[in-house]
Amino acid sequence: MATIEVEIEIDASIEKVWDVISDVDNEPKFWKGTKEVRNISKEGNTVNREVTIAFRDQKCLQEVKICPKKKIQAKFTKGIIKGEKTVSIITKDGKIILSTYWDIKLTGMMGMFTGMIKKHIKSGTEQAMQSIKKEIEG
Repeated sequence: MATIEVEIEIDASIEKVWDVISDVDNEPKFWKGTKEVRNISKEGNTVNREVTIAFRDQKCLQEVKICPKKKIQAKFTKGIIKGEKTVSIITKDGKIILSTYWDIKLTGMMGMFTGMIKKHIKSGTEQAMQSIKKEIEG
């Protein structure tokens, strides 16, 4: 499994940060590796959806759990990626830290490329976090 963690400090209220990151349908705007999101079902704070990722336009299924003003946990349930991505809001010394943690691997024959895509996902995550920060701070 590849684990990746990226954190960024955001100068804004938890509410403002949450408003942007909790709009999970808007994910492709910030996350360049996510090309398209199609919701299949929603029950309470759980959304089941199909995500088209930039890697060979592969489709993956995700179960997204939304924990208000705390975190969004996207578990890959079917497709080329196995594992999860968690985006959390952390308060540290009166500051707001946005954290993204990946714990994933590629499935099947693609598993041998997990290490190679780790750098790519880390770079994409850093770019997404900068875009989110810019959107929130204006």
